[in-house]
Amino acid sequence: MTYVAKKCGVRFQPPSIVLIYTEDNKDKTRQRIMPVRNFSTSSDCSLAAEQLKNNPQHQAYLEGVSLRQLQKLYSLLKGHLGGESLAESLEKFRQEETIDPEEDMNKLDDEELAKRKSIMDELFEKNRKKKDDPDFIYDIEVEFPQDEQLESCGWDVESGEDV
Repeated sequence: MTYVAKKCGVRFQPPSIVLIYTEDNKDKTRQRIMPVRNFSTSSDCSLAAEQLKNNPQHQAYLEGVSLRQLQKLYSLLKGHLGGESLAESLEKFRQEETIDPEEDMNKLDDEELAKRKSIMDELFEKNRKKKDDPDFIYDIEVEFPQDEQLESCGWDVESGEDV
């Protein structure tokens, strides 16, 4: 049986993940409540999300839900357990999930770098145009305006030295 996830959310009291889904393209909408047990303010959201997604009881239902969304729901739950409001938790998660283009990623440890790469991959997939998309254009040519004077760099200036 195939389940199509429509919405996924979190319920604070009692702590649980709520999934709204349909089965085998039927019109009937169903709700599945997955209780969150043994989760506290010191728990790892990524690990908890992976465990829920790989749980044999829920695996078929959560196939259409991204791991990132489950991590976000656990993050919101963790913030609620820590006394944060929903708006504060959402803002904190948004800041963690935003890539700063000025950040030097060479100085990050492996875990943080993997997290940033995962965020960039997800953003790429979301924005990527596929051949099946209605607004897909195969060969796009773009002319960039030359209004400004081009800056020259030291490496693109011819020098008298042969290297």
